[in-house]
Amino acid sequence: MAKLSELLKETTTFLKEKGIGEVDFGLILGSGLGELADEVEDAIAIPFSEVPHFAVSTVVGHAGKLVYGTLSGKKVLAMQGRFHYYEGHSMQKVTYPVRVMSALGAHSIIVTNAAGGVNENFIPGNLMLITDHINFTGDNPLIGENEDEMGPRFPDMSHAYTPEYCEVTKKVANAQNMSLQEGVYMGYSGPTYETPAEIRMSRVMGADAVGMSTVSEVIVAAHSGMKVLGISCITNLAAGMQSSLNHAEVVETTERVKAQFKELVKATLAEL
Repeated sequence: MAKLSELLKETTTFLKEKGIGEVDFGLILGSGLGELADEVEDAIAIPFSEVPHFAVSTVVGHAGKLVYGTLSGKKVLAMQGRFHYYEGHSMQKVTYPVRVMSALGAHSIIVTNAAGGVNENFIPGNLMLITDHINFTGDNPLIGENEDEMGPRFPDMSHAYTPEYCEVTKKVANAQNMSLQEGVYMGYSGPTYETPAEIRMSRVMGADAVGMSTVSEVIVAAHSGMKVLGISCITNLAAGMQSSLNHAEVVETTERVKAQFKELVKATLAEL
């Protein structure tokens, strides 16, 4: 089996041949939020299916493209959509794009997602600054042999979501007169939505929102020494807090708030 470093060399060589150069920020754009990548200037877009060792996203609302260029004055490599554990991919495959971003020189990553609101003060359409997470997926992308050049065997997760980035984002939201929630994101494996009992448990454990992504990506970002900014779009109230749940509602809500979301990310990126 090829080492991670060998796979990364193949992928980065391919991307550089396509014109992708140095990267400042990696962006992972979740369900319904991928339109931000359409605003990247001098863009180079590559379908996931063409990138060596990438998986292919199969979820509605995920375009499945890598987009490289300039956004808010920063060189970015954006994922329009992501891979999920519930699609049958290993955690290592799910997080491989984060490894690629790091290998291309990205010092930071912005992760976004659509999430269910657990905090009873949240309403659909809120944006939530992720201040911490709970990994409840039952897996970890760092299980297995550790390649020391990639990161430490036991990475510190005390400040996985970079406090300085959180402060900048709050100032930007305040300047835009935007109501920005803050909270803890709890990652489940999916693909089922959580049960009402699981949501009650999540609330007791300290979660403000739940979803099926992000935590594994942030673990690998921390392992790689990257700074992280995380933002959730609260697309619905979690199980037991509204009558039923469906993915169409997720996409519909992100459609409604995407302009606000894009302005927050672009203005924050300009300040970082």
